[in-house]
Amino acid sequence: MEITELSERDRAVLDIAGRTFTGPGPRERVIRERLGLSPTAYFQLLNALLDDPRAVSYAPGTVNRLRRERERLRDER
Repeated sequence: MEITELSERDRAVLDIAGRTFTGPGPRERVIRERLGLSPTAYFQLLNALLDDPRAVSYAPGTVNRLRRERERLRDER
């Protein structure tokens, strides 16, 4: 089985996730303008990418930070 690279859209999702925004408005605007996705669709795609080994290879700091945050939120439930 050949391991394919992440798509351009997947890389863009991870790039946006790695950026710092001053609030939800600017992030939502970038998501809509750059990806053409709703914020809900963006976060669903991002969540799926967190389980993709290719995403860790592309953006290890971002993916590992978001995995820790996801686990912390799950543990609080």
